[in-house]
Amino acid sequence: MDIGYIFFILLFIVAFLYASVGHGGASGYLALMVLFSVTPEVMKPTALLLNLFVSLTAFLQFYRGKHFVWKVFFPLALASVPMAFLGGLITIDALIYKKILGVLLLFSVIKFLLPSKSASVELRPFHFGGALIMGGVIGLLSGMIGIGGGIILSPLLLLFKWTDQKQTAAISALFIFVNSASGLMGQLTNGIQFSADMYGYVAVAFAGGLGGAYFGAMKFKQSMMQKILAVVLAVASYKLLFTAA
Repeated sequence: MDIGYIFFILLFIVAFLYASVGHGGASGYLALMVLFSVTPEVMKPTALLLNLFVSLTAFLQFYRGKHFVWKVFFPLALASVPMAFLGGLITIDALIYKKILGVLLLFSVIKFLLPSKSASVELRPFHFGGALIMGGVIGLLSGMIGIGGGIILSPLLLLFKWTDQKQTAAISALFIFVNSASGLMGQLTNGIQFSADMYGYVAVAFAGGLGGAYFGAMKFKQSMMQKILAVVLAVASYKLLFTAA
């Protein structure tokens, strides 16, 4: 099979699985591009653009399921959007970029390997100031690396017990969308260029995201596929952290 077809098949699977948990999938797209030896200059804007389509699709599905909590989302986005734009303006050394990305991919590995806790938990009141700080830090990092920040935000929301699983997915999806848009605008000011295959990437990712968001909102279980994706992400993380690739 042609290597291009393999990439598109994997892209569909990544978009499906990430959207099923309310994520845009940038870390997954970046991992694929690492494995297919795409340069960082192309990786960042490509991942953010794909994020826009998949995360919005995921948000709409979870929003229809009445899982979105505006009061938690607002302070997070208030700080993250301008910081993501600022992060998009920053160009970092390719080696440093790869090391940071390698660490961030581990968040996704943990996300997909840990079992989901379906049992209800007692939620705690969220802290407005803490949400502002959290959103600002994640936003800056998101714009710099080319992710939407959901892989960092989701475990923190669950750790602090500000939201349950479905609420976290809904908030993360819109958070990813606004951060990706802001970070992409910041990068566009630096004269970035997209791949000639971008239309195909968007179509495949959108299709995968549409299916994943729908089945995710309907409590579809895909634990085995998530574990396989975790292995792929772990391989990409290892390649970034411990090889000269």
